[in-house]
Amino acid sequence: MRFLNEFATDLRLSRAPATAFAIVGIYWGSFAGLVPDLKAAIGASDGVFGIAMLVSSIGAVAAMWLAPRVDARLGARAMQGCALFLALAFLLPGLASGAVFFSLAMLLAASGSGSIDVIINTRVSGIEAANKRSLMNLNHALFSFAYAGAAVCAGLFREAGFSPAFVFAVACAITLVLLPFMHHQPAREEDSTVVDGKTAKRALVLLGGAIILIAFLAEQATEAWSALHLERGLGASAAQGALGPAILGLTMGIGRLSGQFISAHVRETRVLQGAALIAATGIAIAGAANSLSVGYAGFTIFGLGVSVLAPMAYSAVGKRTSSQTRAVAITRISVIGYLGFFVGPPMMGLISESFGLKASFFAVAALLLVISAVLAPLMRKQ
Repeated sequence: MRFLNEFATDLRLSRAPATAFAIVGIYWGSFAGLVPDLKAAIGASDGVFGIAMLVSSIGAVAAMWLAPRVDARLGARAMQGCALFLALAFLLPGLASGAVFFSLAMLLAASGSGSIDVIINTRVSGIEAANKRSLMNLNHALFSFAYAGAAVCAGLFREAGFSPAFVFAVACAITLVLLPFMHHQPAREEDSTVVDGKTAKRALVLLGGAIILIAFLAEQATEAWSALHLERGLGASAAQGALGPAILGLTMGIGRLSGQFISAHVRETRVLQGAALIAATGIAIAGAANSLSVGYAGFTIFGLGVSVLAPMAYSAVGKRTSSQTRAVAITRISVIGYLGFFVGPPMMGLISESFGLKASFFAVAALLLVISAVLAPLMRKQ
């Protein structure tokens, strides 16, 4: 009963950003489930589609730098405005019939996503500081579950013959219904956990950004290469190989919910150390696996560990900055962290090309150990 009461309290405190997290998850989950149809509609090869996604990522990073200004200008309606922009922008990829139009459409969609991503993480961090409660894992878990549910629903819509435009229109309708729940006045009061000195703040941002970068790199690289590892290295069928990414999505959602309650009793930097060690162990097991069951077990352990790294880093940085500088700090660590999405898959590919796919998983494990052995202890000293 106490568990449920705490969960209900945390959900009530972060209702507005939690709704926005779920909305973002719905769009990217729908997009993931629609990728085959979207590629076919624009007649793009894997390479062309990859370039389009690179363009969209650049748009997201650019929008992140502007997000604090958008937040300051729109105030209590910032999440609503960005969510509405996101909903309208995502209608465009479903209507695209060429690679150029699709690239521009995804640039707009990712820009909306990048803006709201910074704002919602900033809002959750502010609520945490004001209420002395850890809420970041809960909100990121809602994203994960919304992402998974939307991906499944998009697949069902595809099976029923509906177009991507229809699926994104449904997501837009859901967004419009939920807009009133995203009205939220940002905190302006000063909290008591301010880090003094420009050097300390710079170091804090660099450490938090590095942790998020490695976390995103590990997530993205493993999601992109887990199925290939299972199929090429362990003889899995296409359906069995697809279980790799599915296991990651599910365990990351479960891990973030668990982290929500663990973080209420354990300092973030301690959780970061332990979670990074667990994630490194899991991906090393998956890389060394000689059977599907061991591979699945490794990805399960990895998903549980890696799930809390980014939310905990956001939380740790947010609690150690003032309300006046929090948006800027969250923006900077988000931009640093997003580099992981660029670096992860290519890094895995280069290492795999030179030393084999298993070696690439061990390389990711080594990076995760850097969080546990170096970055988290240094952040604790801040």
